[in-house]
This record gives sequence, C-alpha cells and structure tokens, in this order.
Amino acid sequence: MPHLDINWKLPEGKAYEWFVATPGSIVLVIVLGLLFRWFVCRAIDRLVTRAGKGAVPGVIANSRAGEFLADRRPAVHARRQQRAATMGSLLKSFATGVIFAIVTVSVLAKLGINIAPIIASAGIVGVALGFGAQNLVKDFLSGIFMILEDQYGVGDSVDLGEAEGTVEAVGLRVTRLRDVNGTVWYVRNGEILRVGNQSQNWARTVLDITVSYETDLDRVQAILQDVATSTYEEPQFHDVIIEAPEVWGVERFDKDGIVVRVVLKTAPAQQWLVARAMRRRIKAEFDRAGIRIPTTFPTIQVEDAKS
Repeated sequence: MPHLDINWKLPEGKAYEWFVATPGSIVLVIVLGLLFRWFVCRAIDRLVTRAGKGAVPGVIANSRAGEFLADRRPAVHARRQQRAATMGSLLKSFATGVIFAIVTVSVLAKLGINIAPIIASAGIVGVALGFGAQNLVKDFLSGIFMILEDQYGVGDSVDLGEAEGTVEAVGLRVTRLRDVNGTVWYVRNGEILRVGNQSQNWARTVLDITVSYETDLDRVQAILQDVATSTYEEPQFHDVIIEAPEVWGVERFDKDGIVVRVVLKTAPAQQWLVARAMRRRIKAEFDRAGIRIPTTFPTIQVEDAKS
C-alpha cells in the first residue's frame, strides 16, 4: 500500500513567529494594559476616598455653629462623597479609553498592520475636533473643575454674574438655575467667570438700621442686641441662627440718619428668613421705644396761579 507523506510544515522561523511570538506578544500587551488600568483605577479610588473625607470648613468649637455643622456633617459628607464619586467615575472612563486605544494600536502593530496612517488620521481628527469644538471642550473642562472644587451644588443660591438664583442641576456642560421670578436660566460652564455662593456651609444676615441723628445710639444698640438675642434664643430659630448675634455699631452717616449694623450667622439659605423676622421685630420695638426711622418725602412746590 503506498505511503502518503503529509509532514508539510511552515518554515521554522515563520511557525514560531505566527504561533508563539506574535500571540505571546499580543497577550502580554493585553495583560500589561489590564494591569496598568487596574493600577490607575486603584489610584483613582484612593484619591476619591481621600477627597470624600475632607474637613468641613467653618466648624467653630464650643458654639452652636459647631453643633449645627456637626449635626449635619453626614449630609455634607454625603455631598462630598457624591462629588468625589462623580469625578472618580469620569477619571476612570477617561483612563480606560486612553489605555484601550493604546492597547488596540499596539496589537495592530504586532499583527503587522501599518499603524502610521491610523495615528496620522487620529491626529487630523483630533486637530479638527480641537478647532471645531473649542467652546465645548472649554465647557467640559470648566464643569469638571466646578464639580471637583465643589463651587456650588444643587439647591445652592448662587450669583453667576448674568444670572442669579437657585441651582437646579449641575452638568459638565451647562448649569441650570431658577431665579426668584421663576425664570429658568441655562448657563454654559465655560462662560462662568465668577461664582458667588450664598448658601455654602453657612450664611450671614446683615441688617443696616437707619435712625435719626437725634436718637440715643447706646439705647438703639441695646434694643438691637436685645431683639437679636431674643430671636436667637427662640426654639424655632435654634437650627437657623447658629451663633450669638452681634451689633457692630455705627456703620456710616447718611443724609437721612445714622446707620447701625447688626449681624447674625445663619444656616445656609436662611439669611433672608432671619432678616424678615428681624425687621418686623425691630420695627415693633422701635415703635414702643419711640424711636423714629427717618423717611425722606419728596418736596412739592406749589405756586399760586395769577389771575
């Protein structure tokens, strides 16, 4: 019976390259990519954990402010953790995309594919996107830093320059807020040059009370101190006014009278509630004490008509 010789084989160098060297190199690149991704994600997780354990600014020991912020520390901590988790997720996605792109290009190179056109095409596309989407990139970068730095969050009362109101949503590209009239404003993050947050950690009620020049200032300051202290000690304001109020004294001299300033440190976004209550009580106490708040009336000159 005839014998058929089928011992055909690739040349020794080619066989080793196709079945050992190339697959081994590809597996090595993939494994190194996965290990590097694991290392980067672990570093990001540690960074997120440390960012979520930051200190609460404004805590004053042995004061109601300290008790207030300590009692609400879980809420502040939860917000910080949420912000840190958002940034961590964003950084992980970005790192994964970059590592995946590098691994893919390396694998293609190991398979003998010319990657020069791919890299050149990617560079051209990147330049085109850079020129065509400058504002978009600017908005995203600004949004990332706003979230990272916790400049404001949902529920904060902020002044963004062109718009002022309560924040309803914070995104990487735009911020949505609603003003006191109910108008909704959409502000691009890249266009925000300054942020005035009126409700972060604590706020302050500042009242400038004008009295006539004939009024006894010592009596006025004593009344203001009594009104502010009695308001501070009321149970309904226990979690609203977080520090003992202060009467700073004469602030300035106006044409209508002398301006005396009283200040109260309040919980976030509660300064307007305290201001309305204080104005009503100060007016009532001034009426009982016979202290007049000067009012400017327009002068009308009437001439007799000549017949």
